[in-house]
Amino acid sequence: MNSFFALISRMRYIGRWGLMRNSYQENIQEHSHMVAVLAHALATIKRDIFGGDIDPNFVGIAALYHDAPEIFTGDLPTPIKYNNSDIMLAYKQVEHTAAKKLLDMLPEELQPSYEPLLSAQQGDAHTIIKCADKLSAYIKCVEERKAGNNEFIQAEKQLLDTLNNYTNPEVKYFIENFLPAFGVTLDELDLSIK
Repeated sequence: MNSFFALISRMRYIGRWGLMRNSYQENIQEHSHMVAVLAHALATIKRDIFGGDIDPNFVGIAALYHDAPEIFTGDLPTPIKYNNSDIMLAYKQVEHTAAKKLLDMLPEELQPSYEPLLSAQQGDAHTIIKCADKLSAYIKCVEERKAGNNEFIQAEKQLLDTLNNYTNPEVKYFIENFLPAFGVTLDELDLSIK
């Protein structure tokens, strides 16, 4: 019995933002979908607008799996994960072990195809997925603020500062051209069919 995909389907049970009061709960499956959409977009912008040599399809699929180890570890809140270098290093080792355990749950013939997806830990794909992860978190903060939840105001400011400090042209392009639409209401979006 191979339990890889059964475990992947359980990503929907792992909540995010555990220390925060949420107006709506977000799980790592929903988050990973949004990160995949954003990572694919960033990689496409990098390739098609800025001439980068990157495969948006690989980046998007790897982003779907970027939090899969959290099936075993849960989602450790950012202030805890990044506040102490010892905790951060230990958690990265735990995540690596969890990713390896997931990979080992696949038949040997499939492992070479999934290994790069579960360990996209370096290069342009990794950088873009990290940027998309921050964008997704920022969008969550914007949505919480729009719902009247002030709990996310500080996180929103910190994430926007982080995003604005990125030098990646594809991130800057996304921020300028697509990010403002997340701050408006449905009525303000142009939904007319022409």
